[in-house]
Amino acid sequence: MKVLITGAQGQVGRALLAAPPAQAEIVAMGRAELDIGVADAVADAVRQHRPDVIINAAAYTAVDRAESEPEVARVANELGPKHLADAAHATGARLIHVSTDFVFDGRSSLAYAPDATPNPLNVYGATKLAGERAVQAVLPERSVILRTAWLYAAEGRNFVRTMLRLMQNERIVRVVTDQIGTPTAAHSVAQVLWRFAERPALRGIYHWTDAGIASWYDFAVAIAEEGAALNLLPDGVDVVPITTDEYPTSARRPHFSVLDKRTTISAIGMSPSHWRRNLRCVLGEIAVA
Repeated sequence: MKVLITGAQGQVGRALLAAPPAQAEIVAMGRAELDIGVADAVADAVRQHRPDVIINAAAYTAVDRAESEPEVARVANELGPKHLADAAHATGARLIHVSTDFVFDGRSSLAYAPDATPNPLNVYGATKLAGERAVQAVLPERSVILRTAWLYAAEGRNFVRTMLRLMQNERIVRVVTDQIGTPTAAHSVAQVLWRFAERPALRGIYHWTDAGIASWYDFAVAIAEEGAALNLLPDGVDVVPITTDEYPTSARRPHFSVLDKRTTISAIGMSPSHWRRNLRCVLGEIAVA
């Protein structure tokens, strides 16, 4: 199985490269090697390497900055996936595309199923939804869209690393408590993406996060507790809950974006670990590093 990974230097891309299946022949391409927003470059790369599967982990993920850079976000999140789908269609490859919980508006009180009606609140979510629809329009029989949420890893820009930096320098941090979702380790998503890569009969939209739910405040409290236990942080960091209104941002965010994973669990035969267990694992990686 030959697999072309785009966005190979991002959190999910690195996690994919860290634990591939034994039978996978991998072509890893970061943005320096392949800008998925350039149609001709994508077509040439796919034609040259002739992968069986393309895993698209490339995306524009600066949620707030996207509000002032909508066209930049659209090129990466909508046109990029379309270019990959076009190239896969031309060569017979499958495409596995990573998307987001931000395609939903957060007004539900139940976990969002894959067939729930999207209604994004911000430019990032809207461009990611447009990317999903472009993939399905071009490659309905040979594509998988995997939505996930609240991603973090031991490297890169993410909530965990931001909190560690703040907590190392401040005794009090204020974190939003009225946005609910599921923290998800990049290595967890990578495991699932490889399961989909190995199952060519699967297609359509699926959801995956770690198990459990949390607010950003809950997540920050756990980081403080686990970080102190690993000597990454001093004891006694005070995490103060605040509301979304007290922490205004350029982009509106869903208040509830828990994803229903049951169809994924059934399709790939894998159950998620609890988010706190995976957090402990990732913080352990940071401590060792």
